Amino acid sequence: MNTVPLNPISAKLLKTVAGFEGEFKGAFNIRQDTGCAGRRSSENIKIIPHREGKPGIEIHVAAGTQDETVFIPATVTRGDVADLTYNDFYIGEGAKVKIVAGCGVHTDDDLEAKHNGVHRFFIAKGADVLYEEKHIGEGSGSGRRRIDPVSDIYLEEDARMTMDTVQLSGVDWTDRITTAALKARAKLIVRERLMTTGEEIAKTRFDVVLEGDDAGCDLVSRSVARGRSRQEFYSRIVGKARCHGHSACDAILGEEAIVTAAPQLDALNPDAMLIHEAAIGKIAGEQILKLRTLGLTEEEAEAKIVEGFLK
Repeated sequence: MNTVPLNPISAKLLKTVAGFEGEFKGAFNIRQDTGCAGRRSSENIKIIPHREGKPGIEIHVAAGTQDETVFIPATVTRGDVADLTYNDFYIGEGAKVKIVAGCGVHTDDDLEAKHNGVHRFFIAKGADVLYEEKHIGEGSGSGRRRIDPVSDIYLEEDARMTMDTVQLSGVDWTDRITTAALKARAKLIVRERLMTTGEEIAKTRFDVVLEGDDAGCDLVSRSVARGRSRQEFYSRIVGKARCHGHSACDAILGEEAIVTAAPQLDALNPDAMLIHEAAIGKIAGEQILKLRTLGLTEEEAEAKIVEGFLK
């Protein structure tokens, strides 16, 4: 395996999206400008090149592995780079593991910096996965910073996956697609938080099929849209058995921003219980007034409200 040194921009982005402090403990794969900048397997977590010859890797977690972490962040540090990677995760039966992903894109010129990560998760019976992902765009250039993640999730019986995804700032365009199929008693929990400003555009699409009895999903997206940015939230939950599905879109609007929420619920079984909630609006004036009585300026009060909302 050929590796390359991390450049300063990459190291800075890695610290933001994956907590990098000069090294990762345990298994990791660092992707920088379409190439591998470092890789290490552990006794229970093996990382190998993609066996189908695609750009990317396979992560194999042994059955019964407990409380280990694998890091797979990616960075694009200059314009005119379009990174595409295919990462497949095979989580063994009864394993409990945390996956720290995340991507930062940076451009100082007028050329686009783009990362597209296509992730497939094959989670065996009784396994428990916590997936953490942060996205950020940086740089002084006018080139577009684009991140388009795709996640395909397959949960076997009694498996569980929790996805905690955050878009911090500076991403001009993102199209986030998540599909999932759940067997009996499997659980999928998603907590998405994102902020858009300026002319940024963010699209989120969920398509979840609850195939087995007592399968369940809870999809929650919380966002702040400011400036002239635009956000679109689409969710579809299909209940094919006795199951429970819930999705919610909560958004705060500011200036001339636009937010669209379009849920779809398909109950194909009389015992499917499916719920959607949506709340879109500006910051309430009484919230700002209350914080101003504590000595905060209006700008400081808004910042506090937004910070709390996105936690």
